[in-house]
Amino acid sequence: MPTPDKTSLPAIVAAARGLLESGGLAGLTMQAVAERVGVRAPSLYKRVRDRDELLALVVADTLEDLTVRLQAPGVETDPARRVAAQADALRAFAHAHPVGFGLIFASHGTPRPQPAAVVRSVTPLLDAVTALTGAEHALDAARLLTAWANGFITMELGGLFGLGGDVDQAWRWGLDRIVRSLAR
Repeated sequence: MPTPDKTSLPAIVAAARGLLESGGLAGLTMQAVAERVGVRAPSLYKRVRDRDELLALVVADTLEDLTVRLQAPGVETDPARRVAAQADALRAFAHAHPVGFGLIFASHGTPRPQPAAVVRSVTPLLDAVTALTGAEHALDAARLLTAWANGFITMELGGLFGLGGDVDQAWRWGLDRIVRSLAR
């Protein structure tokens, strides 16, 4: 009779995400993941080929988590408020998962999310900005908003807003200006 599994792939990925957030990329080791899920490191290789595959699974899971959060404001009927709520959800996600946020938007050095997952993640924003701008400019509007939000959030998380002032107020001011500029 085969022995029962002591862990699962979802448990391994969850453990890896937790380690990544607490210790960065350097803290993500197969040994640390194994300890967190209560198995020996060689047991992980039954589920995950190597650290690179584990990191790719973490990126995919993190993007899926973000996608779910970006879909939540979809119940908002006013398109401008829905777009703002999605941007706020992105910012809240980044504050809760700064390392994961960085991995999703990293330009090099980490696995890229699968194209289908990226399309799924951007669909809620595209739907919302289409209602604001019309179909002709929806992709441009989504890119503008995402680039601004990503830049703002990255600077915020990096502690680069040291000139004083209320960062939350600056976020709201910028977001309001961008959303208003998108309306037809």
